[in-house]
Amino acid sequence: MSEMNKPNKNSRIFIIVFILFVTLFAYISYDMSSRTTAPWNKPKQLNRALPGATPDADSLKLDSLLEDIK
Repeated sequence: MSEMNKPNKNSRIFIIVFILFVTLFAYISYDMSSRTTAPWNKPKQLNRALPGATPDADSLKLDSLLEDIK
């Protein structure tokens, strides 16, 4: 009789460990995603961290990466 319960016990342990692993992985994924900023939201990151630290728009209306070519 004890041999019939062994596979049942092993499968129950496997299912419990699997559920704990998936739950832990989901929690870590959610935590990481809530702490990071998507690449398209990077300009908004400083404004969210320190409100009023940067102007919402470019006051000079210039792109600092482009230079006039004459």
